Amino acid sequence: MTISDQDILFLGGCVREAAQAEIMPRFRNLGAADISEKTSAIDVVTQADLLAEHRITAALKERFPSALVVGEEAYETDRSVVPALADADLAFVIDPVDGTFNFAAGLPVFGTMLAVTVKGETVAGIIHDPVLGDTVTAIKGAGAFLTRQDGQSSRLRVAEPAALNQMVGGISWGHMDDPDRSRISANMAKIRMTFAFNCSAYEYWMVASGKLHFIGHAKLMPWDHLAGVLAHQEAGGHTAKFDGTPYRPGETTGGIISAPDRESWQMIRREIVGI
Repeated sequence: MTISDQDILFLGGCVREAAQAEIMPRFRNLGAADISEKTSAIDVVTQADLLAEHRITAALKERFPSALVVGEEAYETDRSVVPALADADLAFVIDPVDGTFNFAAGLPVFGTMLAVTVKGETVAGIIHDPVLGDTVTAIKGAGAFLTRQDGQSSRLRVAEPAALNQMVGGISWGHMDDPDRSRISANMAKIRMTFAFNCSAYEYWMVASGKLHFIGHAKLMPWDHLAGVLAHQEAGGHTAKFDGTPYRPGETTGGIISAPDRESWQMIRREIVGI
């Protein structure tokens, strides 16, 4: 199964339409009944998540009726869909509102992510900023590009390698348990500056465009990483799991680091992650 240029345009349109119709009208307009906890007070879902995912899923099913569609919110009712990504002929992975905690708090740091996989390989990814209207699009073998709301487009490129004490980056240690949590948070003092966006969409956007040198995560749900990892790789970066193996659709454990090159990746793994 191949994805055409027209398909990519269609997918970008689906994401933008969902943002305009379901996400932005609810931004800073949510009532208490529109927000529900999933696993904790910092893991929430809103009506915007549910309705945007439903809208995108319906559009995908109409155009690609035989495809597997994996949505973050739908996963709660059918967890078999994530392992199925390893072999699916064609699959779409949706995070309707990545950074839901920020969205629910009224912070404009969230995004919509959509990845396309074919036989266990990510072949396209889209990261859309509903607030700014800008979109990152990555196609395997063809690069990663930022398209502004006004139509201007530019190719993305990761940061140049740097000494550890000059790096800017972030590891999402908040989702880890001790001793990893304490070790990694302490090691972050070795770099020049650290950020925690609580939003994979923004983190991958920043690392793929060279604004951050590295990012890292322990939790590997596909809607948080597939589109972003492809964008980072197509921008020239090196991404791998903590053990050095490639990250593939369907995998949910093992941790991940994205850095400018393999040597930088090894330094972050050694000096920051500490393994």
